[in-house]
Amino acid sequence: MNGLTVGFALCGSFCTFHKVIPCIQALADAGADVIPILSETAYGTDTRFGTAADFRSRIETICKKPVLHTLTDVEPIGPRKLLDLLIVAPCTGNTLGKLAGGITDSCVTLAAKAHLRNARPLLLAVSTNDALGASAQNIGRLLTAKHVFFVPMGQDDPAQKPNSVVADFGRLVEAAEAALHGDQLQPLLF
Repeated sequence: MNGLTVGFALCGSFCTFHKVIPCIQALADAGADVIPILSETAYGTDTRFGTAADFRSRIETICKKPVLHTLTDVEPIGPRKLLDLLIVAPCTGNTLGKLAGGITDSCVTLAAKAHLRNARPLLLAVSTNDALGASAQNIGRLLTAKHVFFVPMGQDDPAQKPNSVVADFGRLVEAAEAALHGDQLQPLLF
């Protein structure tokens, strides 16, 4: 990752932030210049998992730059070819649906569209309670999209939440390296 510029976008699956923030640190430690992006919801919502201000502070400290969180913040990603790789982690069911449908009304989906126009890899780390329900068709559509890759994922609680799937965030850096080479890290499902 040394010398690469990696966009790292977080969406509102707040229960996974404690697993995702160490991934940002790992990328920075590996020499990547990490550009932080927070969805509008992630940027401004306090939850039982922590305050928005605390998450922003932790991420900005790691990345040594302010979080991008508006449409105008992320729009230059495409025309200026700012990123070698864009990671969306966690990638919620809402964001999956928007990406699959070409909807770019949030800073994360606009960042993805702007980045993909340069034919560069987009890595998605799914975290949604409906991955094997309503979001399944969107995952399927994105699996066939050019330059879109996934962090390996699996059911996190099959007995209590049979449709819920979460990425293996411990493999995010490995999946990022594979995506940079145009490869989907396997096995995709565990």
